Amino acid sequence: MQRSNSKADHLLRTVLGLIPARGGSKRIPRKNIAPLAGRPLLAYTCEAALGSRLLTRVVLSTDDDEIAEIGRKCGVEVPFIRPKQLGRADTPSLPVVQHAVRWLMMHEDWRADVLVLLQPTSPLRRSHQIDEALECLQETGADTVVSVTELPHRFSPYTIMQLQDGCLQDFWKEALPCDRFRRQNLPTFYARNGPAILASRVPVLLNSDSLYGKKIVPYIMSEEDSVDIDTPFDLQLAEWLIAQRATRT
Repeated sequence: MQRSNSKADHLLRTVLGLIPARGGSKRIPRKNIAPLAGRPLLAYTCEAALGSRLLTRVVLSTDDDEIAEIGRKCGVEVPFIRPKQLGRADTPSLPVVQHAVRWLMMHEDWRADVLVLLQPTSPLRRSHQIDEALECLQETGADTVVSVTELPHRFSPYTIMQLQDGCLQDFWKEALPCDRFRRQNLPTFYARNGPAILASRVPVLLNSDSLYGKKIVPYIMSEEDSVDIDTPFDLQLAEWLIAQRATRT
């Protein structure tokens, strides 16, 4: 069912929130519906998406009937089952996104101006952050807004090292205009946090070979909100953070 929101129409017209959730996974069996604090992992992203003011529709793209049913119970649309060839471990995100956009155009004559990709593996991202990223897209005129988090200083390319012939060697070989051993002197770097939020204009997605357009603007999120579930430890960390949130509300 299409959600109507006059503010969303005014700002960005039609905005599709797409949640990709394939059935397979390697490190965590059935990761996208793995239990997290008593709920399926997928439920947290569904809740955040449905709580957004600016998403016009929220659609789940999956190749798995069980995941589709959980998505429906969470309140999101599941208008199609993704083709099996788009559910393999090596399937990039772009063809999954293009399939969803084109399916809605072909079968429902519904066209989105902007697509927001919301990975289920980012359960701590919040509704207002989705809206803020979309507002950033509108205000900057960017092709793409992607969520990032500040890179911890210990992971700076200027300080990391690599093994060569059994010995540690600096990764960064060129001279620097600062003392790299003083943390305060190092420039700030950012890394995509999943990404938890990726908003791109649909013409970019359909007419290029990338999820990203030429003008990419960051939406900066805290490390706490940026947990990306990849290992069992990540699930434990997310559960602890969810419990901490509960004590603050």
